[in-house]
Amino acid sequence: MKLASLKKIILGIAMMYLPVQTMAWGANGHRISGQIADSYLTPKARAAIKAILGNESIAMTSNWADFIKSDPKYSYLYNWHFINIEKEVSSAEMQDILKHDTIADAYTKINYLVGELKKKNLPKDSKLLALRMLIHIVEDIHQPLHTGHLSDKGGNDVKLTWFNNPTNLHSIWDSQLIDFQQLSYTEYTAWINHTTTAQRKEWQKAPLSEWLLESNHLAAKIYASVKDDEKVNVYRYNYEYIGMLNNQLVKGGVRLAGLLNQIFGA
Repeated sequence: MKLASLKKIILGIAMMYLPVQTMAWGANGHRISGQIADSYLTPKARAAIKAILGNESIAMTSNWADFIKSDPKYSYLYNWHFINIEKEVSSAEMQDILKHDTIADAYTKINYLVGELKKKNLPKDSKLLALRMLIHIVEDIHQPLHTGHLSDKGGNDVKLTWFNNPTNLHSIWDSQLIDFQQLSYTEYTAWINHTTTAQRKEWQKAPLSEWLLESNHLAAKIYASVKDDEKVNVYRYNYEYIGMLNNQLVKGGVRLAGLLNQIFGA
């Protein structure tokens, strides 16, 4: 085996063992928010997005950014999925954090991707990557633990037991609480996608900093809800937190639609 091929295999295996903080919502969660976003696109935006994605829906393309993690050439995208905030912050503190934020993270890269997609002469392959990443990251930051603590990898190091199986806090919010509902992503979307025009306008007019602040405050509640090594009462946890989770899935989809409509024309 050639040395270059061996290096690629080793790098691929290494990527599989990166912290799983970037796996927000899991496959179904991303598809739910993507399907919700699709329902609120303007005709002009829908046509522009179809020209980029072809026959691939927003729901299905929303997982691309997670699926390509096994390819070392995309390793530079790893930090784009989250922004680490070590404690619950005030609005003023959030503004100060973002004002001085110059690293590659969800905040800086959402702004970057919006700028890229507004360019008229962006090559098609670059436009496809930018759209896929923007869809995914906007959904990511509505999973509250993607604004979580660097010290515990966004809840990945908070070890818990779920139905007698070892897991962690981040995984519960990525997929296990969603999977507990035993619905397909289309059934799930039909269950929760009920918004008013007033709600959508309010959510969409909020700036990106507000999206992050909301997730940061929710993350603080989620962290406080369990202790490390705790055996979670699944039914009680579902009762207390499924409303919060569903609200974030819907908000992520509505805000994504608003952003795409803004980029591609109302």
